[in-house]
Amino acid sequence: MLDELLGRAALKDRIADLEEETRHLQRELEAERERRADAVTARQEAQERANRLEDRIADLEGRVERRTESGGRSAEYRRTETASVDRVDEVLDRLGSVSTGPEGALTAYVAAGTDLPGTVREAFGDRAPLVARAAPCLALTDDAGLVSAALSVPVPPEPFVEWGDGFAIERSWFRPTGAFTLALVRSDLFAMGEYEDRTRTAFYGFRGDLAENHSKGGFSQSRFERLRDEQVDDHVERCLAAVRERDTDRLYVVGEHSLLDSFADVADATATVDATGDPEGALADAVYEFWSVRVRAI
Repeated sequence: MLDELLGRAALKDRIADLEEETRHLQRELEAERERRADAVTARQEAQERANRLEDRIADLEGRVERRTESGGRSAEYRRTETASVDRVDEVLDRLGSVSTGPEGALTAYVAAGTDLPGTVREAFGDRAPLVARAAPCLALTDDAGLVSAALSVPVPPEPFVEWGDGFAIERSWFRPTGAFTLALVRSDLFAMGEYEDRTRTAFYGFRGDLAENHSKGGFSQSRFERLRDEQVDDHVERCLAAVRERDTDRLYVVGEHSLLDSFADVADATATVDATGDPEGALADAVYEFWSVRVRAI
């Protein structure tokens, strides 16, 4: 009775309605998060299937081309695979289990555009051209030739050659560990995530203000291209400012090849990726692509 007299009953009813509406919106938000997670998982599974098919096609096309050039005689990879993060763990576990006698296992990181070290050439023998073709790569073989492979490396070390009683592999070259930031830079978007191991802890992204393709009328083609270049330069500066505000020491930058040079001085590693779409979805694809590893059995 007192609530009705003071007009509080209607307010209490309104509060109850708002609380119920809030709970409903929270349920919708959680459902949307689950749908987004499912969509990312489905996209990554589809990408894995596409990668396997592309690997197979590339192998067959390369085999046909090289056999044509060599009259039907050419060394080939025994198997190729683009491995996702979980699969990379399995591969590294197997390689890590290899134990030889002293100086029986060769590990070498071979950079792109360099001649194979003599030690690597001698260890791989007539299969050495396959290592050169895979570079940049981590090349692995044992003195009995039972294990022989070349792996792409997301976070490459300095070139080295080492014989030991097992393969000298650092997990941090291949998988996300500790705190780091990964940024995707394209001329039309920027996306940056901060991570702890494989868990994203922060996200920031925006789209670039890029002019549409030139058409008849309006700007001349040369003026349009100058405007577009200026917009890209402004976008890159905005991206650089964003990565400087990160909270982690380690930084990996991926995206369009033509833009990566601008980040060479601030990034621990860079790589070209094809991720597109909205900033958050594109970042998820970029992370998956960056940490995937090309495995070639030699």
